[in-house]
Amino acid sequence: MKQPETRLIHTRMERLGRATVNPPVERASTVLFSTEESLYGPKPTYGRMGLTVHRELEAAMNALEGATYTRLAANGLQACTLAIAACVRNGDHLLFPDSAYGPTARFCERRLPAMGVKATRFDPRIGAGIADLIQDNTKAIFLESPGSLTFEISDTPAITEIAKARGIRTIMDNTWGAGLHHQPLALGVDLSVQALTKYAAGHSDAFGGAVMTSTPGMAGRLEALSEDWGISLAPDDAYLCLRGLRTLKTRLKAHEAAGLEIAHWLDGRPEVSEVLHPALPSSPDHALWQRDFSGSNGLIGVVLNPLPEGGMERFLDAMHLFAMGFSWGGFESLIIPCDEQLTRMKGSWTDARAGPLLRVHVGLEATSDLIADLEAGFKAMAGS
Repeated sequence: MKQPETRLIHTRMERLGRATVNPPVERASTVLFSTEESLYGPKPTYGRMGLTVHRELEAAMNALEGATYTRLAANGLQACTLAIAACVRNGDHLLFPDSAYGPTARFCERRLPAMGVKATRFDPRIGAGIADLIQDNTKAIFLESPGSLTFEISDTPAITEIAKARGIRTIMDNTWGAGLHHQPLALGVDLSVQALTKYAAGHSDAFGGAVMTSTPGMAGRLEALSEDWGISLAPDDAYLCLRGLRTLKTRLKAHEAAGLEIAHWLDGRPEVSEVLHPALPSSPDHALWQRDFSGSNGLIGVVLNPLPEGGMERFLDAMHLFAMGFSWGGFESLIIPCDEQLTRMKGSWTDARAGPLLRVHVGLEATSDLIADLEAGFKAMAGS
């Protein structure tokens, strides 16, 4: 997929006679007005609706994702649930992939039924076979490509073609593609969602979420639902997300190169059964990834071979650069065992894998140091 044109978003605000590159961070709940008429005039009339820095972040996300409208949220999960709820109501049915981010799947299976909406899982590699799962009341299909933890690539154009023919909305969690390496709206998706917490902010110091669309009518639904639910993004987090976007292209190139180097190195280790990375030619989804994506990043999965007793504990304890922690997208390299997070359909690939699953985020440290760290872990794993 051709990489979209990117540009830095510069703001030169004239305030108090000064021109500034960055927008002001207005930590304000109350907006003052000079007349009664203006008090109930055009928005924003209240800080929760966003001020200058929020408008700049929305404009940047529109440019990044090729959208005409962006709605901000406090975090990625909130953005996912906002997008889903904007597409379904009582009596409707939703399809979502078996590889969806755990909290998103939880929302679909726990919260949506309480709202009168049924949700059904599907194989993320189903492609055009999605047609067989569509019911008379199916109103939305949620996608996440690559899949969370297991990194399957979905045939998005095949799914969106079927959905559009039947008047069904499609939503994609595009956090891995980050808008720079993947543009779901160009592939027919109605709503693209990002956890700005990850690569957009890029420094593990902010939360944020965004829903982008160019589909007529969806902007009004997102706005109304956000205001009814009181969804908003704090101004300091909005500023940090905007600041991170300005270096996204440079950082993502470095994460991509380091991630591929570590992935190739791990693929040759005797302790490793499989490296889950769609950019590797050995991936069963490599052709789809080449068609629909313009790059990758530093987030990969690793399936180990069966371990000796206590091997996982020794492996994790021996490393110093790869720390255990949730989230990803920052400078630091992270590694977590994922078996406890896997809630997959019966008969999925997870039932037949060789050993435990790890999720690895390759940060911006020197790859030689990261390889040495992993080598120390594998040595300890063997008990030597």
